[in-house]
Amino acid sequence: MLRFLTAGESHGQELTVIVDGYPAGIPVDGAYIDSQLGRRQLGHGRSERQKMERDHAEITGGVRGGLSLGGPIALTIANRVWKDWQDRMSVTPGDLGEEVTRLRPGHADFAGTLKYGHTDVRNVLERSSARETASRVAVGGLAALLLEQFGIFVRGHTVSIGPEASEPLPGEYIIGRPGYPPSEDWMRLWEEVEASEVRCADPAAAERMIQIIDSAKAAGYTWGGVAQVVAYNVPVGLGTHTQWDKRLDAALAGALMSIPSVKGVEIGTGFASAASPGNQVHDIIRYGAGEGWTRLSNRAGGVEGGISNGEPLIVQVAFKPISTMRRALPSADLRTGEEVQAHYDRSDTCVVPAGAVVAEAMVRWVIASALLEKCGGDSLKEIRRNFDGFIAEQKSRVVGRPGDELGAVTVVGGSGAQAGI
Repeated sequence: MLRFLTAGESHGQELTVIVDGYPAGIPVDGAYIDSQLGRRQLGHGRSERQKMERDHAEITGGVRGGLSLGGPIALTIANRVWKDWQDRMSVTPGDLGEEVTRLRPGHADFAGTLKYGHTDVRNVLERSSARETASRVAVGGLAALLLEQFGIFVRGHTVSIGPEASEPLPGEYIIGRPGYPPSEDWMRLWEEVEASEVRCADPAAAERMIQIIDSAKAAGYTWGGVAQVVAYNVPVGLGTHTQWDKRLDAALAGALMSIPSVKGVEIGTGFASAASPGNQVHDIIRYGAGEGWTRLSNRAGGVEGGISNGEPLIVQVAFKPISTMRRALPSADLRTGEEVQAHYDRSDTCVVPAGAVVAEAMVRWVIASALLEKCGGDSLKEIRRNFDGFIAEQKSRVVGRPGDELGAVTVVGGSGAQAGI
């Protein structure tokens, strides 16, 4: 079982990550993991803190000579402004400074302080901060390095910020398999996403998004929005219908809902499907010689019955506006109950572009976990042998069609992650 645990606070000395169940023999590129952390820190609307720090994941265990060993992998991500906070965040008894008692609507402040019996809201807000998502992106980088060995690629982009929405991605990028390595057109689209300040390949929509972020920043409030994550070359058969907690869609929803500020997850055309008749929802199945199994559409988002069906996996993630605002909302004081303005340190104006990177990391993690559950094995060599056998067995399932092949996944050891895919 692939799993990870994180520890650390927003202004603490460092974040610590332990990854367990990661197979042996995977090339682990620390520079690639750092590049993913850098993507999380970009995006129009991020706070000044992101300009002060450049996150680096220090690998302190589980890797030797550039290869995973099969034991737990340990990572630390230092807080580069720790010197300014070491007194207030000290682990030893002493003066920790003035307590934070002004509660922020929409944050974990109220429920967390009552749940754990704290008198200082900082004991909650430090851990509930989205700073913890740096850990998620680091483990998502490890997941990407595993998935690239099997030709699986995951990318996230911004669909909307506030009322400003982009045009949908061209259908060819959503339906059908791009192959390995991806085509130039496919790569160009995602390069445009990476070059955008708001992770949006629609230039006109991106400009409108930037404008409303700037207006919100000047006025002291925040915007949310929707990010989409697309996973290509996911084979048929990840996840299962047999138990509620083993369904791939359930795992995806749970992982994505665990991201701070996420209030909704949609797979495929989920909510639109609820308002449509069945003949306009379900994806017609086709089989063709040389082409294999295909669909005429992908409204299911690549998952049926809790199992991946071979089409690109598509999820949308709704982020609420950040609850820490310069123009703070009226609230109450934890100690006195008196009406006050909510607490404010500093905050992003919009996290959707960065949130797309975090969502991408969590989707990678879920797919990697499902892949290992399906194919098993303690080493890359063993997993690849099992994976190849599974794909070969799928190809042989077409009865009476000798010579036909299922055009699903070509398995090669690549450098897709290192190339920025």
